[in-house]
Amino acid sequence: MKPNIILIMVDQMRGDCLGINGHPVVETPNLDMMAGEGYNFKNAYSAVPSCIAARAALMTGMNQRNHGRVGYKNNVTWNYKNMLAETFAKNDYYTQCVGKMHVHPERSLCGFHNILLHNGYSNNSRNSRKTYESVFYNVDDYLYWLKEKKGISAELTDSGLDCNSWVARSWPHEEQYHPTNWVVNEGINFLRRRDKRKNFFLKLSFIRPHSPLDPPEYYYNMYINREIDNPIPAEEENIKEAYNINAAEGQISKEAMKRAKVAYYGSITHIDHQIGRFLMVLKENDLLKESIVLFVSDHGDLMGDHGLFRKSMPYQGSIHVPFIVYDPGNFLNGGVMREPDELVELRDIMPSLLDFCNIEIPDTVDGKSIKEIIENKPVKWREYLHGEHFNHEKSNQYIVDKKMKYMWFSQTGAEKLFDLENDPKELNDLSEKAEYTDVIEKYRKILVKELEGREEGYSDGINLIAGKEARECLSHILNE
Repeated sequence: MKPNIILIMVDQMRGDCLGINGHPVVETPNLDMMAGEGYNFKNAYSAVPSCIAARAALMTGMNQRNHGRVGYKNNVTWNYKNMLAETFAKNDYYTQCVGKMHVHPERSLCGFHNILLHNGYSNNSRNSRKTYESVFYNVDDYLYWLKEKKGISAELTDSGLDCNSWVARSWPHEEQYHPTNWVVNEGINFLRRRDKRKNFFLKLSFIRPHSPLDPPEYYYNMYINREIDNPIPAEEENIKEAYNINAAEGQISKEAMKRAKVAYYGSITHIDHQIGRFLMVLKENDLLKESIVLFVSDHGDLMGDHGLFRKSMPYQGSIHVPFIVYDPGNFLNGGVMREPDELVELRDIMPSLLDFCNIEIPDTVDGKSIKEIIENKPVKWREYLHGEHFNHEKSNQYIVDKKMKYMWFSQTGAEKLFDLENDPKELNDLSEKAEYTDVIEKYRKILVKELEGREEGYSDGINLIAGKEARECLSHILNE
């Protein structure tokens, strides 16, 4: 018997925000259970840490050289062959997505039989002068549901919070009308409506804990009177105050920072409880032991660390993600190794899920299946991961392995080196210390090889070349 596959994806959840992984504040009882009874991959990363590029890696199994998205660029059509849902559908799986897709055009099926869409109040879809098929008013299924429940005047912006803002407050409506609950509502409805003669691939795709930072009042109040951990300090002194509510960097007041973290942690616990609700319905329908669940985030959130917000920078808060495989039916014949330390990335999800179901992995896929890792079979795995992100003058490249991280800023040539094993908060830059000269040269050579032949011209095969024009997308997907 083949398993059903449930892919639960959240947006902008840090890899350290799991109780089972030792977070000092946030509570995640259901995710802890899934990780404790399943497989908790603690070295999981997003190679290009922002929404669109991360989803391209997940949906195609490709690395960024091949899927072409090396930054955040809207309105680039998705014309990939052999996407994840498409491959499941071709192998007689019934496929459904509920929640965020963040593709172009917005209603692209990407191989799913059906999508119930909620991309949120995103920058790209809020302009009413755009084409009809792009404006959220015309494509967002959750918004119409909210209006049916709360009246025609209900809007995505009722809280007064923007989609990238550090400003936080509780959700202005009753909890059951929150988009997090809606995703689970529709996931449960899918279980009822599906063709029960077929296996299914269901993707539940939450927008939170990505801002707006607006958990229901219960979850906001759960943390507001607790002592909240402080952000990792900035390396530079005299960081400017962030007056822009959507600032990617800067300093905000201690009170505003606490509210942001309170709402962020509340959003995570809210999602966790709703996942628990969904698991209960799976069990009620005798589907829990017939399914494999994979939980992941597209990228993290810097949450004030190093004086930074949001993502796109190569610090752990941005690139490190949770990655849990829950297999209550023991389809995978897993061994005793419950916390594998191999370096995994979003590109590995497609080949892994297909392999779990004994479906042939298309030759367009660059990622690797984690099935043999779970089954404790000898497997040759990657020794490092190459990541990057367009970020104007702070455009960056990184190499990370189990112990160290090397950063290179392509526009200036600046470098950073961190010992993640002994300095997990990345407080001590080792790049200019004489005793690390050979170490940093090793990582330079790795990056030179990774970038060789790329159109930006960052590498001539021998040296890294700074100051070349940074790209948000590689030309081969712009030309299609």
